[in-house]
Amino acid sequence: MPPVLTAVAALQRSVSQLRESFALNVIEGSLLTATATLNADLHEEVAALKLRARAALGVGAGRLVDSSAFPLDANSTIQGAGIQNGDSLTLHICRVQIQASRAAFAAILGDGRVVTWGAAHCGGDSSAVQDQLQNVQHIQASYGAFAAILGDGSVVTWGDAGGGGDSSSVQHQLKDVQQIQASQNAFAAILSDGSVVTWGSARSGGDSSAVQDQLKNVQQIQATREGAFAAILSDGSVATWGDAEYGGDSSAVQDQLKNVQQIQASDSAFSAILGDGSVVTWGDEDCGGDSGAVQDQLKNVKQIQAAAAAFAAILNDGSVVTWGAAHCGGDSSAVQDQLQNVQHIQASYGAFAAILGDGSVVTWGGCGGGDSRAVQDQLKNVHQIQATAGAFAAVLGNGSVVTWGAAGMGGDSGAVQDQLTNPQQIQAAQASQNAAAFAAILGDESVVTWGSVRSGGDSSTVQDQLKKVQQIQVSQGAFAAILHDGSVVTWGAADFGADSSAVRDQLQTDRSDEEPLRWG
Repeated sequence: MPPVLTAVAALQRSVSQLRESFALNVIEGSLLTATATLNADLHEEVAALKLRARAALGVGAGRLVDSSAFPLDANSTIQGAGIQNGDSLTLHICRVQIQASRAAFAAILGDGRVVTWGAAHCGGDSSAVQDQLQNVQHIQASYGAFAAILGDGSVVTWGDAGGGGDSSSVQHQLKDVQQIQASQNAFAAILSDGSVVTWGSARSGGDSSAVQDQLKNVQQIQATREGAFAAILSDGSVATWGDAEYGGDSSAVQDQLKNVQQIQASDSAFSAILGDGSVVTWGDEDCGGDSGAVQDQLKNVKQIQAAAAAFAAILNDGSVVTWGAAHCGGDSSAVQDQLQNVQHIQASYGAFAAILGDGSVVTWGGCGGGDSRAVQDQLKNVHQIQATAGAFAAVLGNGSVVTWGAAGMGGDSGAVQDQLTNPQQIQAAQASQNAAAFAAILGDESVVTWGSVRSGGDSSTVQDQLKKVQQIQVSQGAFAAILHDGSVVTWGAADFGADSSAVRDQLQTDRSDEEPLRWG
């Protein structure tokens, strides 16, 4: 996460004047980067003071708090806010953060407010709770809803009511929330005391009543896309709930789930790595929930990667063990002798790509990029790989990119190959089963896109705006780029959140209308 910018205002008041002189500083990390001075009348509103402070310091929106870190009421006057002589005020400036559901986006602005756009039924319309969305710290998304954690630990939800957008039945329990996990249509919140509160579709894990007495001292939660949750408790045991067929029922392996270190999820099954390096699996047997055929090989497991219906485990010796649906990468026998000294594995919907110690790549799976023979001679000195559901993009040590898989899924970057130099980050969007795209942020902070036009593979309409891009977030069919100044540029399929025109003014940080002040 980028460093938080903090503006500190040291307050001094002259007894002979009803005005206050502020020495304003901008601190990035531990470095003082700018200073400014301004005068403020005691009857000036806090909101006006904050705007002038932003202009003086050249920063975006932020939270103005007192010396106790309590947010000041923007509608109050300086005097009414109880600011005393010698107090220090702090303007906390945070980078814009964006989260996406299937077809909508939610942006947390620097001052903790939230702006949403995209399909209303997927959370693109937050008007019903807009007045509650203040001092937002984090947002989590399900398929069609959002859940925001506020500064006081409470939660605000909106979007598809049946998919977690309505938390009214548990609202009184949502206090001191530390983190939230989501399945396709439900949410699970971990509270500060280690207990868990769930809501949304009961079948998707929104009802945890059957295991509520077990949900104590929860450390982390994982979820299958189809609708089950698995919580690791502080003693290393696991509690599961949700759709039994898709991982919500672990009773058959419960006695084995001890000293669990981490859990990985496919679309409908779980795999847990135990402290001794062995693995326990459960859920849909055809999608990785049954590892019986390779159980004796699953020893000294270091990490596990999941495709939609299969798993691939890297062992301490660099070899790989796979299981699950063969057509989704669960059978690696054709390349088993090549899978030596494996450093990292990436997965598409139905295939895997492994980076070896020498920088070469081995692929397998029945679809979605499992066959890389057409570009195999180019796959040398590979540093990282990104994937859509049906294609892969590999970044080489020299800063070039090699792609393979379905062309309509981003597997063909030929049209932009000469532009793909020195990518810093690659993101992927998936509009449908047969349409996907990639977007790469280059070293000069510009963006190059390729793949399905419907998924955002063509950014030509906003290309001149894609400068100084810091981060990109994706829905299933659209991209949202956060620029250096905190403004946002979107493109892709309009019905997936690519059209942010209705909130464009809120997503800009133009300060031209604010009073310019002399630098101190």
